[in-house]
Amino acid sequence: MVLVGKKAPVFAAPAVVNGSEVIENFNLSDYIGKKYVVLFFYPADFTFVCPTEILAFQEKIAEFDKRNVQVIGVSTDSQFSHWKWLQTDLKDGGIKGVKYPLVADQSKTISMDYDVLAGMYDYNDEGESFFNGTPMAYRGLFLIDKEGTVQHQVVNNMPLGRSISETLRMVDALQYFEKHGEVCPADWKQGDEALVATQDGISKYLAKK
Repeated sequence: MVLVGKKAPVFAAPAVVNGSEVIENFNLSDYIGKKYVVLFFYPADFTFVCPTEILAFQEKIAEFDKRNVQVIGVSTDSQFSHWKWLQTDLKDGGIKGVKYPLVADQSKTISMDYDVLAGMYDYNDEGESFFNGTPMAYRGLFLIDKEGTVQHQVVNNMPLGRSISETLRMVDALQYFEKHGEVCPADWKQGDEALVATQDGISKYLAKK
């Protein structure tokens, strides 16, 4: 499912915020109209690639804050698993020090709404429900603008970690376009020249290359 250009599915679910506070009704809609959101999914707590991404987001959190972006992580683990992982030191495989929200999607409905669940519910011949596949999320990432519209998405398979620098680059590109109305060419980064989306604009841009 491609969600770019569509309203991001909203949700209310348990989460751990500020590294230790468990709340039962974390709501994505609280940020609509106020902040940009980077919503990312990861397969599971207490794994291997996942903490590298989660900690890398925390290391860059000041950069996201500067851009008025709320980072939110989601997995199909419980809020209690999140809390335990957040209390565990890095040397013991934990993610202690992470402050942005980690949402618990035990029902898997959020992952299904964003089409990142690595499997699906099915029924056998007796009409009994079972899960066919892996009941975890792929590494999906969604950049949601202040109006609640998805502007960028990327989905990696579980072994493939994401680039947090690329996520920041996409935030910069979106905010530059919103402010200036100019589009951002290949490999554009903050400080680079953008271009006017006309034939004359692209001709002038390419002539400078």
